[in-house]
Amino acid sequence: MALIKSVNGVSPKMGANCYLAENATVVGDVVMGDDCSIWFNAVVRGDVNSISMGNKVNVQDGAVIHCTYQKTKTIIGNNVSIGHNAIVHGCTVRDNVLIGMGAIVMDNCEIGSNTIIAAGAVVLENTKVEAGSIYAGVPAKKVKDINQELIHGEINRIANNYLMYSGWFKDK
Repeated sequence: MALIKSVNGVSPKMGANCYLAENATVVGDVVMGDDCSIWFNAVVRGDVNSISMGNKVNVQDGAVIHCTYQKTKTIIGNNVSIGHNAIVHGCTVRDNVLIGMGAIVMDNCEIGSNTIIAAGAVVLENTKVEAGSIYAGVPAKKVKDINQELIHGEINRIANNYLMYSGWFKDK
């Protein structure tokens, strides 16, 4: 069973049909929408500030979601995939976003809707990522506009697949 822990009297809240892997950790002021999944060794730590997630968010293996004490909350929209070993810290991620494996999104960033942050990218503090774009590199820079094929073929496909995968692991 996942580690779900209250901090300072505040407990995580989960919507309907969520899946938490046995060694996932979710603590403190965390609110998840429906159809979310937190995978193996992922940590969602709402101990120093709040974390809110919309519907159909998947936090893949080894990813960390956190925030900064008395400064930055983390807000994640709907239909968001956070790749293996990514770090999302004290920022806002709008709807229909793919954060690639090993990417880092730092405090006060805003990731616009329909966007891909490439694997290994580092989005520096206070960066405003333009909606409908792909950002890559260290530090992350816009490399191109995203097309509808990538929105449907990557962003939606991955989010939908993780909803399907979570069904494989739920007790029947």
